[in-house]
Amino acid sequence: MSQFETRAIHTAQHPDRNNGAVIPPIYMTSTHRQNAVGDLAEGYEYNRGGNPTRDALQEALASLEGGRFGFSFSSGLAAEDAVIRATMTAGDHAILANDLYGGSFRMFNRVHKPAGIDFDIVDLNDEDALRAAFKPGKTKLVWIETPSNPMMTIFDINKVSRIAHEHGALAVVDNTFATPYLQRPLELGADIVVHSTTKYLGGHSDILGGAVILNDGEVADKIRFIQFAVGAVSSAFDAWLTHRSLKTLALRMRAHCANAQVVAEFFDGHPKIEQVYYPGLPAHPGHELAKKQMHGFGGMVSVRLKDGAAAKRLAESTKLFTLAESLGGVESLVNHPAEMTHASAANSPIEVGPEIVRFSVGVEHIDDLLADLEQALSRV
Repeated sequence: MSQFETRAIHTAQHPDRNNGAVIPPIYMTSTHRQNAVGDLAEGYEYNRGGNPTRDALQEALASLEGGRFGFSFSSGLAAEDAVIRATMTAGDHAILANDLYGGSFRMFNRVHKPAGIDFDIVDLNDEDALRAAFKPGKTKLVWIETPSNPMMTIFDINKVSRIAHEHGALAVVDNTFATPYLQRPLELGADIVVHSTTKYLGGHSDILGGAVILNDGEVADKIRFIQFAVGAVSSAFDAWLTHRSLKTLALRMRAHCANAQVVAEFFDGHPKIEQVYYPGLPAHPGHELAKKQMHGFGGMVSVRLKDGAAAKRLAESTKLFTLAESLGGVESLVNHPAEMTHASAANSPIEVGPEIVRFSVGVEHIDDLLADLEQALSRV
């Protein structure tokens, strides 16, 4: 099975050996019978340590990202936390991109920094600034989010990863916005990929989850131990739902990309929109790089209006685009980052201005989406 769409449907999805059910059952169990003390039935003992449904998802995630090891967690932040715990200790240092998810910044700033882990915010597209930010013997991670949230900045995964390796650090890529269908960071030189599977991989706004995929066996062993010892594992039901959703990921992402391109072009020509942030537009500063390292431009579009009042009015005036946190579902969502997803980044180097509105463009008919945006803008 070499093609993405085929692997998304068939990896770790073997018909049930007992009755031939095409879709394997959900193993809703907390524990497993032992044949004798220490003699485990097919290697399973306790749900926190292993579950057949979760293992199937982990195998599929690794396959789609082109990695050797996949781990499924109860949330995207739980997955990120496991990476930090597995690779850093008190006194270590990380370099974070200057645009990233507010929750990731909050975790570094309010959970790990008090525990002794330092970090700096750097424009990863400024090579001189990036190189100057490394602290010899201390910098262990460079954290990349591309396309970034919410400004849709494109960072060069291969270049940043090479610079990280030159300084003895690992390159971590949050691939949530792109998904492995559009971008595979491990193939571009990154060491670790993280996802909020809540978003596009789940795709239906009914799952909470996260994932880590990598190739290094030593780091994988550490993440596996943290997954077991800390216990922030995905439930069997969430794992089953996520695996189900992977089967349509390619189809959904093609539809998201097509709709987002049209929405971005609509915004780009609208007199009430000051600027559009979407890598599919030729004027976007990361357009050529996105064409090189991605296989499509994604379903996320952000815009800047003249001020915060206009931005909030737009976000609160849509009808088909639901005002809500999160992204990546089949339904379209709108978000005011300054007061929603990035509220915790206020007065920080990654603060998002109140004039920004972020759209998660769904897979509804494009005519209906454009009509909704037109009526909402008429109220601004």
